[in-house]
Amino acid sequence: MSNLISAVAWVKRGVAIRNPQKYVLDDNELQRVSNLARIELEDARVELERAHKAAQAMGKGAEGDEADDVSVDGENVEEDDGDGNWVDEVNNAVDVDVDAMDVDFGPTPKSDPDDLTKYNLEDYDRNDAESSALGPFSNIKGLTYYKDNSEDPYITLKEDDTDDHEREELEIYPTDNLVVTAKTEDEISQLEIYVYDESEENLYVHHDLMLPNFPLCLEWLDFPPITSSSSSTPPAFTNPSNPGFGNFIAVGTLDPEIEIWSLDVVEAMYPTSVLGRPDETKAHVPTPLGTGKKKRKKQKHRAVEKGYHVDAVLGLSWNKIQRNLLASCSADRTVKLWDLSRDPTSTGEGSGAIRSFDVHKDKVQAVQWNEKEPSVLLTGSFDRTVRTFDSRAPEGGVGAALGSDVEALRWDPWESYGFYVSLENGLVLNFDARTLPSSLDQPSSARFTVSAHDGAVSSIDVNPHIRGCLVTGGTDKMVKVWNVIDDQDTGKRNVSLVTSRDLGVGKVFSTTWSPDDPLTLAAAGSKAKLQIWDIGANFGARKAFGGKLREAGRELKDKEAKEGGVVGVQSDEESEGEDDE
Repeated sequence: MSNLISAVAWVKRGVAIRNPQKYVLDDNELQRVSNLARIELEDARVELERAHKAAQAMGKGAEGDEADDVSVDGENVEEDDGDGNWVDEVNNAVDVDVDAMDVDFGPTPKSDPDDLTKYNLEDYDRNDAESSALGPFSNIKGLTYYKDNSEDPYITLKEDDTDDHEREELEIYPTDNLVVTAKTEDEISQLEIYVYDESEENLYVHHDLMLPNFPLCLEWLDFPPITSSSSSTPPAFTNPSNPGFGNFIAVGTLDPEIEIWSLDVVEAMYPTSVLGRPDETKAHVPTPLGTGKKKRKKQKHRAVEKGYHVDAVLGLSWNKIQRNLLASCSADRTVKLWDLSRDPTSTGEGSGAIRSFDVHKDKVQAVQWNEKEPSVLLTGSFDRTVRTFDSRAPEGGVGAALGSDVEALRWDPWESYGFYVSLENGLVLNFDARTLPSSLDQPSSARFTVSAHDGAVSSIDVNPHIRGCLVTGGTDKMVKVWNVIDDQDTGKRNVSLVTSRDLGVGKVFSTTWSPDDPLTLAAAGSKAKLQIWDIGANFGARKAFGGKLREAGRELKDKEAKEGGVVGVQSDEESEGEDDE
Protein backbone atom coordinates (compact mmCIF):
# COMPACT_ATOMS: atom_id res chain seq x y z
CA MET A 1 0.00 0.00 0.00
CA SER A 2 1.86 3.04 -1.27
CA ASN A 3 -1.06 5.49 -0.91
CA LEU A 4 -2.86 5.74 2.44
CA ILE A 5 -3.78 7.90 5.42
CA SER A 6 -2.68 6.18 8.59
CA ALA A 7 -3.95 8.64 11.23
CA VAL A 8 -6.30 11.62 11.64
CA ALA A 9 -6.45 14.29 14.36
CA TRP A 10 -8.93 17.16 14.91
CA VAL A 11 -8.11 20.69 16.09
CA LYS A 12 -10.81 22.56 18.02
CA ARG A 13 -12.35 25.70 16.62
CA GLY A 14 -10.70 28.94 17.66
CA VAL A 15 -7.37 27.33 18.55
CA ALA A 16 -5.48 28.09 15.31
CA ILE A 17 -4.34 31.67 14.85
CA ARG A 18 -6.28 33.55 12.20
CA ASN A 19 -3.29 34.38 9.98
CA PRO A 20 -0.66 31.59 10.06
CA GLN A 21 2.93 32.76 9.88
CA LYS A 22 5.44 32.01 7.16
CA TYR A 23 8.53 29.97 8.04
CA VAL A 24 11.61 32.21 8.39
CA LEU A 25 15.03 30.74 7.70
CA ASP A 26 17.47 32.97 9.59
CA ASP A 27 20.57 32.48 11.74
CA ASN A 28 18.54 31.74 14.87
CA GLU A 29 16.56 29.07 13.03
CA LEU A 30 19.76 27.52 11.69
CA GLN A 31 21.18 27.36 15.20
CA ARG A 32 17.96 25.79 16.50
CA VAL A 33 17.91 23.14 13.79
CA SER A 34 21.59 22.41 14.36
CA ASN A 35 20.92 21.80 18.06
CA LEU A 36 17.84 19.65 17.49
CA ALA A 37 19.41 17.49 14.79
CA ARG A 38 22.73 17.37 16.68
CA ILE A 39 24.68 18.25 13.54
CA GLU A 40 27.18 20.93 12.66
CA LEU A 41 25.80 24.39 11.97
CA GLU A 42 27.20 24.49 8.43
CA ASP A 43 25.55 21.16 7.60
CA ALA A 44 22.22 22.52 8.82
CA ARG A 45 22.71 25.67 6.75
CA VAL A 46 23.40 23.72 3.56
CA GLU A 47 20.48 21.34 4.03
CA LEU A 48 17.96 24.05 4.88
CA GLU A 49 19.07 26.34 2.06
CA ARG A 50 18.75 23.45 -0.34
CA ALA A 51 15.27 22.65 0.92
CA HIS A 52 14.31 26.33 0.85
CA LYS A 53 15.34 26.70 -2.80
CA ALA A 54 13.50 23.51 -3.72
CA ALA A 55 10.35 24.78 -2.00
CA GLN A 56 10.56 28.09 -3.84
CA ALA A 57 11.07 26.40 -7.20
CA MET A 58 8.13 24.00 -6.80
CA GLY A 59 5.47 24.90 -9.32
CA LYS A 60 7.40 27.85 -10.72
CA GLY A 61 9.65 26.18 -13.27
CA ALA A 62 13.32 26.88 -13.87
CA GLU A 63 14.80 30.30 -13.36
CA GLY A 64 17.84 32.12 -14.68
CA ASP A 65 19.99 30.90 -17.55
CA GLU A 66 18.72 27.35 -17.28
CA ALA A 67 15.17 28.44 -18.07
CA ASP A 68 15.95 28.60 -21.80
CA ASP A 69 16.89 24.93 -22.03
CA VAL A 70 14.69 21.88 -21.59
CA SER A 71 16.07 18.42 -21.06
CA VAL A 72 14.61 15.81 -23.41
CA ASP A 73 15.95 12.26 -23.16
CA GLY A 74 19.08 13.55 -21.50
CA GLU A 75 19.82 16.22 -24.12
CA ASN A 76 19.37 19.97 -23.78
CA VAL A 77 17.24 21.64 -26.41
CA GLU A 78 16.29 25.27 -26.74
CA GLU A 79 12.75 26.33 -26.06
CA ASP A 80 10.92 27.86 -29.01
CA ASP A 81 9.89 30.91 -26.99
CA GLY A 82 13.18 31.42 -25.16
CA ASP A 83 15.23 34.62 -25.27
CA GLY A 84 17.78 32.92 -27.50
CA ASN A 85 15.23 32.73 -30.33
CA TRP A 86 14.20 36.37 -30.32
CA VAL A 87 14.68 38.26 -33.59
CA ASP A 88 16.02 41.78 -33.46
CA GLU A 89 13.61 43.40 -35.91
CA VAL A 90 15.32 46.80 -35.69
CA ASN A 91 18.65 45.43 -36.91
CA ASN A 92 16.92 43.58 -39.71
CA ALA A 93 15.24 46.82 -40.76
CA VAL A 94 18.67 48.36 -41.49
CA ASP A 95 19.42 45.72 -44.14
CA VAL A 96 17.70 47.54 -47.01
CA ASP A 97 17.55 46.16 -50.55
CA VAL A 98 19.97 48.43 -52.37
CA ASP A 99 18.68 47.40 -55.82
CA ALA A 100 15.29 48.77 -54.90
CA MET A 101 16.67 52.27 -54.32
CA ASP A 102 16.53 54.75 -57.23
CA VAL A 103 20.22 55.77 -56.99
CA ASP A 104 22.90 55.35 -59.61
CA PHE A 105 26.09 53.93 -58.15
CA GLY A 106 27.63 53.05 -61.49
CA PRO A 107 28.08 49.58 -62.85
CA THR A 108 27.25 46.89 -60.37
CA PRO A 109 30.17 44.57 -59.78
CA LYS A 110 29.61 40.88 -60.17
CA SER A 111 29.11 39.38 -56.72
CA ASP A 112 31.40 36.67 -55.46
CA PRO A 113 29.38 33.85 -53.92
CA ASP A 114 32.29 33.08 -51.55
CA ASP A 115 32.60 36.66 -50.34
CA LEU A 116 31.27 36.88 -46.75
CA THR A 117 32.46 40.38 -45.93
CA LYS A 118 28.96 41.81 -46.30
CA TYR A 119 27.91 39.83 -43.22
CA ASN A 120 30.56 41.51 -41.04
CA LEU A 121 31.29 38.29 -39.22
CA GLU A 122 34.35 39.72 -37.47
CA ASP A 123 32.15 42.02 -35.42
CA TYR A 124 29.34 39.52 -34.99
CA ASP A 125 29.99 38.86 -31.29
CA ARG A 126 31.14 42.37 -30.48
CA ASN A 127 28.70 44.51 -28.44
CA ASP A 128 29.26 47.96 -27.10
CA ALA A 129 28.78 48.64 -23.39
CA GLU A 130 25.37 50.16 -23.87
CA SER A 131 24.02 47.19 -25.86
CA SER A 132 25.37 44.75 -23.29
CA ALA A 133 23.70 46.65 -20.51
CA LEU A 134 20.34 46.70 -22.20
CA GLY A 135 20.35 43.09 -23.35
CA PRO A 136 17.90 41.98 -26.03
CA PHE A 137 16.19 45.37 -26.00
CA SER A 138 19.38 47.26 -26.92
CA ASN A 139 17.93 48.82 -30.08
CA ILE A 140 14.46 49.64 -28.78
CA LYS A 141 14.33 53.35 -28.06
CA GLY A 142 12.20 54.91 -25.41
CA LEU A 143 12.12 51.78 -23.21
CA THR A 144 11.55 52.82 -19.61
CA TYR A 145 13.02 50.88 -16.68
CA TYR A 146 11.61 50.94 -13.15
CA LYS A 147 13.43 50.29 -9.94
CA ASP A 148 10.75 47.84 -8.78
CA ASN A 149 7.36 46.60 -9.90
CA SER A 150 5.46 48.97 -7.62
CA GLU A 151 6.53 51.94 -9.81
CA ASP A 152 5.54 50.29 -13.09
CA PRO A 153 2.04 51.52 -14.09
CA TYR A 154 1.58 48.55 -16.45
CA ILE A 155 1.82 46.03 -13.62
CA THR A 156 -1.61 46.15 -12.05
CA LEU A 157 -1.10 43.35 -9.50
CA LYS A 158 1.25 44.93 -6.98
CA GLU A 159 3.31 42.98 -4.44
CA ASP A 160 1.18 44.36 -1.61
CA ASP A 161 -1.92 43.10 -3.41
CA THR A 162 -0.29 39.68 -3.84
CA ASP A 163 0.54 39.54 -0.13
CA ASP A 164 -3.01 40.52 0.80
CA HIS A 165 -4.44 37.87 -1.53
CA GLU A 166 -2.14 35.20 -0.11
CA ARG A 167 -2.99 36.23 3.44
CA GLU A 168 -6.67 35.96 2.63
CA GLU A 169 -6.17 32.50 1.14
CA LEU A 170 -4.39 31.30 4.31
CA GLU A 171 -6.82 32.90 6.75
CA ILE A 172 -8.49 30.55 9.24
CA TYR A 173 -11.77 31.68 10.81
CA PRO A 174 -12.76 30.98 14.43
CA THR A 175 -15.64 28.85 13.11
CA ASP A 176 -13.26 26.56 11.19
CA ASN A 177 -11.91 23.22 12.36
CA LEU A 178 -8.49 21.98 11.33
CA VAL A 179 -8.16 18.29 10.48
CA VAL A 180 -4.63 16.86 10.33
CA THR A 181 -3.88 13.68 8.37
CA ALA A 182 -0.74 11.55 8.26
CA LYS A 183 -0.58 10.79 4.56
CA THR A 184 1.74 8.72 2.40
CA GLU A 185 1.38 8.97 -1.36
CA ASP A 186 3.83 7.75 -4.02
CA GLU A 187 6.31 6.94 -1.24
CA ILE A 188 6.26 10.55 0.01
CA SER A 189 5.04 11.08 3.58
CA GLN A 190 3.58 14.35 4.79
CA LEU A 191 1.13 16.00 7.13
CA GLU A 192 -1.85 17.44 5.29
CA ILE A 193 -3.70 20.12 7.22
CA TYR A 194 -7.31 20.57 6.10
CA VAL A 195 -9.78 23.34 6.91
CA TYR A 196 -13.34 22.18 7.56
CA ASP A 197 -16.12 24.75 7.54
CA GLU A 198 -19.10 22.92 9.03
CA SER A 199 -21.65 25.64 8.17
CA GLU A 200 -20.79 25.52 4.47
CA GLU A 201 -19.89 21.80 4.41
CA ASN A 202 -16.57 22.77 2.84
CA LEU A 203 -13.32 20.81 3.20
CA TYR A 204 -10.02 21.77 1.57
CA VAL A 205 -6.26 21.38 2.07
CA HIS A 206 -4.75 24.44 3.75
CA HIS A 207 -1.05 23.49 3.74
CA ASP A 208 1.21 20.47 4.20
CA LEU A 209 4.43 19.57 6.00
CA MET A 210 6.99 17.03 4.78
CA LEU A 211 7.87 14.08 7.03
CA PRO A 212 11.12 12.07 7.08
CA ASN A 213 9.50 8.64 7.24
CA PHE A 214 6.22 6.73 7.16
CA PRO A 215 3.86 8.21 9.82
CA LEU A 216 2.05 5.87 12.20
CA CYS A 217 0.26 8.03 14.77
CA LEU A 218 -0.76 11.63 15.58
CA GLU A 219 -1.56 13.51 18.77
CA TRP A 220 -2.65 17.13 19.04
CA LEU A 221 -1.45 19.26 21.96
CA ASP A 222 -1.51 22.93 22.96
CA PHE A 223 1.62 23.02 25.15
CA PRO A 224 4.54 24.88 23.46
CA PRO A 225 7.56 22.56 23.79
CA ILE A 226 11.01 23.85 24.57
CA THR A 227 13.14 23.56 21.43
CA SER A 228 16.73 23.86 22.70
CA SER A 229 18.86 25.15 25.54
CA SER A 230 19.76 28.29 23.61
CA SER A 231 16.24 29.70 23.81
CA SER A 232 12.70 29.00 24.86
CA THR A 233 9.98 28.26 22.34
CA PRO A 234 10.40 30.68 19.39
CA PRO A 235 7.66 33.34 19.14
CA ALA A 236 6.59 31.93 15.77
CA PHE A 237 5.55 28.71 17.52
CA THR A 238 3.31 30.28 20.17
CA ASN A 239 -0.06 32.00 20.12
CA PRO A 240 0.56 35.74 20.66
CA SER A 241 -2.97 36.29 21.95
CA ASN A 242 -2.74 33.39 24.43
CA PRO A 243 0.79 33.04 25.91
CA GLY A 244 1.68 29.59 27.15
CA PHE A 245 -0.57 27.92 24.60
CA GLY A 246 -0.12 26.94 20.98
CA ASN A 247 -1.29 24.65 18.22
CA PHE A 248 0.95 21.61 17.75
CA ILE A 249 0.84 18.08 16.38
CA ALA A 250 3.09 15.26 17.62
CA VAL A 251 3.98 12.63 15.01
CA GLY A 252 5.25 9.09 15.49
CA THR A 253 6.89 7.43 12.48
CA LEU A 254 8.92 4.36 11.60
CA ASP A 255 11.86 6.31 13.01
CA PRO A 256 12.28 6.13 16.80
CA GLU A 257 12.10 9.91 17.22
CA ILE A 258 8.94 11.93 17.92
CA GLU A 259 8.54 15.13 15.93
CA ILE A 260 6.38 18.02 17.14
CA TRP A 261 5.25 20.53 14.49
CA SER A 262 3.52 23.87 14.86
CA LEU A 263 0.30 24.01 12.85
CA ASP A 264 0.38 27.81 12.88
CA VAL A 265 3.50 27.97 10.68
CA VAL A 266 3.27 27.22 6.96
CA GLU A 267 6.09 26.03 4.69
CA ALA A 268 8.10 24.84 7.71
CA MET A 269 11.10 22.69 6.88
CA TYR A 270 11.97 21.40 10.35
CA PRO A 271 9.80 20.54 13.38
CA THR A 272 9.46 22.65 16.49
CA SER A 273 10.93 19.92 18.65
CA VAL A 274 12.36 16.40 18.30
CA LEU A 275 12.13 13.91 21.18
CA GLY A 276 14.78 11.20 21.03
CA ARG A 277 18.32 10.80 19.80
CA PRO A 278 18.54 10.90 15.99
CA ASP A 279 22.34 10.78 16.28
CA GLU A 280 22.22 7.53 18.27
CA THR A 281 19.31 5.52 16.84
CA LYS A 282 19.34 3.81 13.47
CA ALA A 283 16.01 2.02 13.67
CA HIS A 284 15.50 1.98 9.92
CA VAL A 285 18.57 -0.26 9.53
CA PRO A 286 17.46 -3.88 10.16
CA THR A 287 19.50 -6.10 12.46
CA PRO A 288 19.26 -9.64 11.04
CA LEU A 289 19.81 -12.74 13.10
CA GLY A 290 22.86 -14.85 12.30
CA THR A 291 25.97 -13.98 10.29
CA GLY A 292 25.69 -16.32 7.31
CA LYS A 293 24.93 -15.34 3.74
CA LYS A 294 21.30 -16.39 4.02
CA LYS A 295 19.72 -13.83 6.30
CA ARG A 296 16.49 -14.60 8.03
CA LYS A 297 13.62 -12.16 7.81
CA LYS A 298 13.09 -12.21 11.55
CA GLN A 299 14.93 -9.47 13.40
CA LYS A 300 16.24 -9.57 16.91
CA HIS A 301 15.08 -6.98 19.40
CA ARG A 302 17.31 -3.93 19.73
CA ALA A 303 18.83 -3.14 23.08
CA VAL A 304 16.35 -1.03 25.06
CA GLU A 305 17.39 2.47 26.11
CA LYS A 306 15.73 4.28 29.00
CA GLY A 307 16.21 7.79 27.62
CA TYR A 308 14.83 7.29 24.12
CA HIS A 309 13.10 4.83 21.81
CA VAL A 310 15.12 2.58 19.53
CA ASP A 311 12.30 1.47 17.23
CA ALA A 312 9.17 2.81 15.54
CA VAL A 313 6.78 4.95 17.60
CA LEU A 314 3.32 3.31 17.37
CA GLY A 315 1.21 5.44 19.71
CA LEU A 316 1.13 8.86 21.41
CA SER A 317 -1.01 10.42 24.13
CA TRP A 318 -0.89 13.97 25.52
CA ASN A 319 -1.89 14.62 29.12
CA LYS A 320 -4.58 17.33 29.05
CA ILE A 321 -4.28 17.95 32.81
CA GLN A 322 -0.50 17.86 33.24
CA ARG A 323 -0.01 19.67 29.92
CA ASN A 324 3.78 19.27 29.74
CA LEU A 325 3.59 15.43 29.71
CA LEU A 326 3.51 13.28 26.57
CA ALA A 327 3.39 9.46 26.63
CA SER A 328 4.63 7.29 23.77
CA CYS A 329 4.68 3.57 23.03
CA SER A 330 6.96 1.79 20.62
CA ALA A 331 7.87 -1.36 18.78
CA ASP A 332 10.83 -1.57 21.18
CA ARG A 333 8.29 -2.89 23.77
CA THR A 334 8.53 0.16 26.04
CA VAL A 335 6.26 3.04 27.08
CA LYS A 336 8.04 6.33 27.69
CA LEU A 337 7.09 9.56 29.41
CA TRP A 338 8.39 12.90 28.10
CA ASP A 339 8.51 16.32 29.76
CA LEU A 340 7.96 18.93 27.04
CA SER A 341 9.29 21.70 29.29
CA ARG A 342 12.77 20.14 29.31
CA ASP A 343 15.48 20.81 26.77
CA PRO A 344 15.35 17.96 24.19
CA THR A 345 18.95 18.59 23.11
CA SER A 346 20.56 18.06 26.53
CA THR A 347 22.87 15.08 26.95
CA GLY A 348 24.16 13.05 29.84
CA GLU A 349 22.38 11.59 32.83
CA GLY A 350 18.78 12.70 33.23
CA SER A 351 18.30 13.68 29.60
CA GLY A 352 15.67 12.32 27.25
CA ALA A 353 12.53 10.58 28.53
CA ILE A 354 11.85 11.09 32.23
CA ARG A 355 10.40 7.58 32.70
CA SER A 356 10.47 4.29 30.81
CA PHE A 357 8.04 1.42 31.51
CA ASP A 358 8.61 -2.23 30.59
CA VAL A 359 5.10 -3.55 31.18
CA HIS A 360 4.75 -5.60 27.96
CA LYS A 361 6.67 -8.41 26.28
CA ASP A 362 5.98 -7.39 22.67
CA LYS A 363 5.37 -4.27 20.59
CA VAL A 364 3.18 -1.75 22.38
CA GLN A 365 0.51 -0.68 19.92
CA ALA A 366 -1.52 1.91 21.84
CA VAL A 367 -1.33 4.19 24.89
CA GLN A 368 -3.72 6.72 26.46
CA TRP A 369 -3.87 8.89 29.57
CA ASN A 370 -6.96 8.81 31.76
CA GLU A 371 -8.45 12.33 31.71
CA LYS A 372 -10.15 11.90 35.08
CA GLU A 373 -7.11 10.25 36.72
CA PRO A 374 -4.24 12.19 35.09
CA SER A 375 -1.45 9.95 36.41
CA VAL A 376 -3.00 6.69 35.09
CA LEU A 377 -2.00 5.15 31.74
CA LEU A 378 -3.73 2.51 29.62
CA THR A 379 -1.62 0.42 27.22
CA GLY A 380 -2.26 -2.39 24.74
CA SER A 381 0.26 -4.68 23.08
CA PHE A 382 0.90 -7.35 20.48
CA ASP A 383 1.52 -9.68 23.43
CA ARG A 384 -2.31 -9.84 23.49
CA THR A 385 -2.67 -8.04 26.81
CA VAL A 386 -3.93 -4.70 28.02
CA ARG A 387 -2.49 -2.98 31.09
CA THR A 388 -3.47 0.02 33.19
CA PHE A 389 -1.16 1.46 35.85
CA ASP A 390 -0.26 4.61 37.75
CA SER A 391 2.81 6.18 36.15
CA ARG A 392 4.14 6.97 39.62
CA ALA A 393 3.96 3.27 40.67
CA PRO A 394 3.80 1.03 37.58
CA GLU A 395 4.44 -2.13 39.59
CA GLY A 396 0.94 -1.88 41.04
CA GLY A 397 -0.85 -2.06 37.69
CA VAL A 398 -3.63 -4.42 36.61
CA GLY A 399 -4.44 -5.98 33.25
CA ALA A 400 -6.20 -8.56 31.17
CA ALA A 401 -5.27 -11.26 28.65
CA LEU A 402 -7.30 -10.83 25.45
CA GLY A 403 -6.51 -13.70 23.09
CA SER A 404 -5.79 -11.40 20.12
CA ASP A 405 -3.50 -8.47 19.22
CA VAL A 406 -4.63 -5.04 20.38
CA GLU A 407 -5.41 -2.61 17.56
CA ALA A 408 -6.72 0.43 19.48
CA LEU A 409 -8.06 1.44 22.88
CA ARG A 410 -9.91 4.33 24.54
CA TRP A 411 -10.83 5.37 28.05
CA ASP A 412 -14.52 6.09 28.49
CA PRO A 413 -14.67 9.88 29.11
CA TRP A 414 -17.95 9.40 31.01
CA GLU A 415 -16.47 7.21 33.76
CA SER A 416 -12.97 7.13 35.18
CA TYR A 417 -12.68 3.33 35.43
CA GLY A 418 -14.15 2.11 32.10
CA PHE A 419 -12.30 1.58 28.84
CA TYR A 420 -12.74 -0.01 25.41
CA VAL A 421 -10.31 -2.22 23.48
CA SER A 422 -10.56 -3.21 19.80
CA LEU A 423 -8.82 -6.36 18.59
CA GLU A 424 -7.42 -7.87 15.44
CA ASN A 425 -10.06 -10.63 15.48
CA GLY A 426 -12.90 -8.11 14.97
CA LEU A 427 -14.06 -7.85 18.61
CA VAL A 428 -14.60 -4.76 20.77
CA LEU A 429 -14.46 -5.29 24.54
CA ASN A 430 -15.43 -3.05 27.45
CA PHE A 431 -13.66 -3.42 30.83
CA ASP A 432 -14.02 -2.05 34.32
CA ALA A 433 -10.48 -1.37 35.60
CA ARG A 434 -11.62 -1.84 39.21
CA THR A 435 -12.33 -5.54 38.61
CA LEU A 436 -9.11 -6.44 36.76
CA PRO A 437 -6.52 -8.67 38.49
CA SER A 438 -2.91 -7.66 39.06
CA SER A 439 -1.68 -10.93 37.53
CA LEU A 440 -2.37 -11.81 33.90
CA ASP A 441 -2.58 -15.48 34.91
CA GLN A 442 -5.87 -14.81 36.65
CA PRO A 443 -9.12 -14.72 34.61
CA SER A 444 -10.53 -11.34 33.70
CA SER A 445 -13.90 -10.95 32.05
CA ALA A 446 -15.14 -8.02 30.02
CA ARG A 447 -18.39 -6.24 30.90
CA PHE A 448 -19.53 -6.84 27.32
CA THR A 449 -18.12 -7.99 23.98
CA VAL A 450 -19.26 -6.93 20.51
CA SER A 451 -18.39 -8.67 17.25
CA ALA A 452 -17.97 -5.37 15.41
CA HIS A 453 -16.26 -6.07 12.06
CA ASP A 454 -15.32 -8.83 9.65
CA GLY A 455 -11.60 -8.38 10.18
CA ALA A 456 -9.41 -6.23 12.39
CA VAL A 457 -11.06 -3.31 14.22
CA SER A 458 -8.27 -0.89 13.41
CA SER A 459 -9.78 2.17 15.14
CA ILE A 460 -12.23 3.11 17.86
CA ASP A 461 -13.31 6.41 19.43
CA VAL A 462 -15.75 7.36 22.19
CA ASN A 463 -17.91 10.43 21.67
CA PRO A 464 -17.01 13.16 24.22
CA HIS A 465 -20.42 14.85 23.78
CA ILE A 466 -22.86 11.90 23.90
CA ARG A 467 -22.67 9.22 26.56
CA GLY A 468 -22.45 5.69 25.16
CA CYS A 469 -21.82 6.73 21.55
CA LEU A 470 -18.99 4.85 19.82
CA VAL A 471 -17.51 4.76 16.33
CA THR A 472 -15.38 1.93 14.98
CA GLY A 473 -13.56 1.39 11.71
CA GLY A 474 -12.24 -1.86 10.29
CA THR A 475 -10.31 -3.49 7.50
CA ASP A 476 -13.69 -4.55 6.08
CA LYS A 477 -13.93 -0.91 4.85
CA MET A 478 -16.91 -0.14 7.07
CA VAL A 479 -17.41 2.69 9.56
CA LYS A 480 -19.96 1.83 12.25
CA VAL A 481 -21.67 3.89 14.95
CA TRP A 482 -22.86 2.15 18.12
CA ASN A 483 -25.19 3.05 20.97
CA VAL A 484 -24.49 1.73 24.47
CA ILE A 485 -27.42 1.92 26.91
CA ASP A 486 -27.39 1.00 30.60
CA ASP A 487 -30.30 -1.24 31.61
CA GLN A 488 -31.49 0.14 34.94
CA ASP A 489 -33.30 -3.09 35.87
CA THR A 490 -30.57 -5.66 35.20
CA GLY A 491 -27.54 -3.39 35.53
CA LYS A 492 -26.22 -4.71 32.24
CA ARG A 493 -25.37 -2.79 29.11
CA ASN A 494 -27.12 -3.20 25.80
CA VAL A 495 -25.18 -2.40 22.64
CA SER A 496 -26.91 -1.73 19.32
CA LEU A 497 -25.66 -0.78 15.87
CA VAL A 498 -27.10 2.62 14.93
CA THR A 499 -25.73 3.05 11.41
CA SER A 500 -22.88 1.84 9.22
CA ARG A 501 -21.44 3.01 5.94
CA ASP A 502 -18.66 2.42 3.46
CA LEU A 503 -17.26 5.94 3.11
CA GLY A 504 -15.03 5.04 0.18
CA VAL A 505 -11.77 5.43 2.10
CA GLY A 506 -10.72 1.79 1.61
CA LYS A 507 -9.63 -0.15 4.67
CA VAL A 508 -10.38 2.16 7.57
CA PHE A 509 -7.34 3.07 9.66
CA SER A 510 -8.65 6.04 11.64
CA THR A 511 -12.05 7.20 12.93
CA THR A 512 -12.36 10.09 15.35
CA TRP A 513 -15.17 12.33 16.63
CA SER A 514 -15.16 16.09 16.16
CA PRO A 515 -14.27 18.05 19.33
CA ASP A 516 -17.04 20.58 18.56
CA ASP A 517 -19.94 18.93 16.72
CA PRO A 518 -21.37 15.88 18.59
CA LEU A 519 -22.59 14.07 15.46
CA THR A 520 -19.62 14.67 13.15
CA LEU A 521 -16.68 12.31 12.67
CA ALA A 522 -13.66 11.98 10.40
CA ALA A 523 -12.50 8.77 8.73
CA ALA A 524 -9.57 7.84 6.50
CA GLY A 525 -7.79 4.74 5.28
CA SER A 526 -6.00 2.85 2.55
CA LYS A 527 -7.21 5.03 -0.34
CA ALA A 528 -5.41 8.14 1.00
CA LYS A 529 -8.77 9.89 1.22
CA LEU A 530 -10.31 11.88 4.10
CA GLN A 531 -14.07 11.93 4.62
CA ILE A 532 -16.13 13.95 7.09
CA TRP A 533 -19.43 12.27 8.04
CA ASP A 534 -22.29 14.10 9.75
CA ILE A 535 -24.34 11.20 11.08
CA GLY A 536 -27.10 13.68 11.97
CA ALA A 537 -28.21 13.28 8.36
CA ASN A 538 -29.23 9.71 9.24
CA PHE A 539 -32.74 9.32 10.69
CA GLY A 540 -31.70 6.38 12.86
CA ALA A 541 -28.85 8.36 14.40
CA ARG A 542 -31.09 11.33 15.17
CA LYS A 543 -33.62 9.01 16.78
CA ALA A 544 -30.99 7.14 18.83
CA PHE A 545 -29.02 10.14 20.09
CA GLY A 546 -31.59 12.95 20.13
CA GLY A 547 -32.63 12.23 23.70
CA LYS A 548 -29.04 11.88 24.90
CA LEU A 549 -28.16 15.19 23.28
CA ARG A 550 -30.98 16.94 25.11
CA GLU A 551 -29.84 15.37 28.40
CA ALA A 552 -26.37 16.81 27.73
CA GLY A 553 -27.89 20.25 27.19
CA ARG A 554 -27.33 20.30 23.44
CA GLU A 555 -29.84 20.57 20.65
CA LEU A 556 -30.07 18.41 17.57
CA LYS A 557 -29.44 20.64 14.59
CA ASP A 558 -32.11 20.59 11.93
CA LYS A 559 -30.33 21.16 8.63
CA GLU A 560 -30.21 19.75 5.15
CA ALA A 561 -27.10 17.65 4.58
CA LYS A 562 -25.66 17.02 1.15
CA GLU A 563 -24.62 13.56 -0.01
CA GLY A 564 -26.03 11.92 3.09
CA GLY A 565 -23.88 14.06 5.37
CA VAL A 566 -20.55 13.03 3.81
CA VAL A 567 -18.09 15.80 2.93
CA GLY A 568 -14.77 15.18 1.21
CA VAL A 569 -12.25 16.70 -1.16
CA GLN A 570 -13.06 15.91 -4.76
CA SER A 571 -10.15 14.28 -6.59
CA ASP A 572 -9.04 15.17 -10.12
CA GLU A 573 -10.15 11.76 -11.38
CA GLU A 574 -13.66 12.30 -10.00
CA SER A 575 -13.82 15.74 -11.63
CA GLU A 576 -12.79 14.33 -14.98
CA GLY A 577 -15.38 11.56 -14.65
CA GLU A 578 -18.16 14.09 -14.07
CA ASP A 579 -17.03 16.15 -17.05
CA ASP A 580 -17.09 13.06 -19.26
CA GLU A 581 -20.68 12.37 -18.24
